[in-house]
Amino acid sequence: MDSSAMTTEFSNTLNYISCSLAGGVAEVVLDRADKHNAFDEVMIDEMINVFQYFADKPDCRILVLKANGKNFSAGADLNWMRKQAKMDFEQNLSDANQLAKLMSTLDKFPKPTIALVQGAAFGGALGLICCCDIAIANQRASFCLSEVKLGLIPAVISPYVTRAMGQRAARRYMLTAERFDATKAQQLQIIHEINDDLNAAAQPLIGQLLSNSPQGMTWVKTLLSTLEDGVIDQQTLDHTSERIAKIRVSDEGQEGLNAFFEKRSPKWNLCTDNTQGAE
Repeated sequence: MDSSAMTTEFSNTLNYISCSLAGGVAEVVLDRADKHNAFDEVMIDEMINVFQYFADKPDCRILVLKANGKNFSAGADLNWMRKQAKMDFEQNLSDANQLAKLMSTLDKFPKPTIALVQGAAFGGALGLICCCDIAIANQRASFCLSEVKLGLIPAVISPYVTRAMGQRAARRYMLTAERFDATKAQQLQIIHEINDDLNAAAQPLIGQLLSNSPQGMTWVKTLLSTLEDGVIDQQTLDHTSERIAKIRVSDEGQEGLNAFFEKRSPKWNLCTDNTQGAE
């Protein structure tokens, strides 16, 4: 069975999301527009399974997360929240652990990830966006960390949201639960670009990513995750030196260097427009 047939077969098992893979680009679509793509335990499990599925597929080079309908996601589903209110501590802990697993799985996805955001992106939806490497939103996108209005806290998503917007901004928006627009979200580094044609805006980025070394991009993500504390000590210097030395002698490192000096496109390049660089 070819890759597209396997992906279609996998997608047919899903209820609240859909997925596809073509030309190295996996699309994962939140597909519960009648509920504003609010997520519950079913959607969370499906997203975890889909992310793990594409993480293990060599022909998946990029993952694009998007949503059908007017809104990206209204956050938690109301019926799911009613269930949580009746759960005991252990049940709530198990439930929260699954949401934490979802965020971690997307954050550690070994290939570049792009979020395309339209309309409302509330609560946990901000976590998904902040776990992606690149995020683009349309002009009418709006964002809110509304948990304290319900007597709750944005606990599971807080590491990713705080990393994106910074501790000072997180204090304000997690405490006030105020809504903010796409322009403010860009200022807070939650999104990188504002464009009403989300798919068109993503294409240049996808083209650039498809021209890059798959291994190189995976190693970049791993490298950056080790530098998040901002400490530059001897251990950091040794680690970064080891990383560049290892990738220079790897198969893809050798292919990239040889292609550069031979003035040809490297074997992994799926895009005709290729800009090369070297460290």
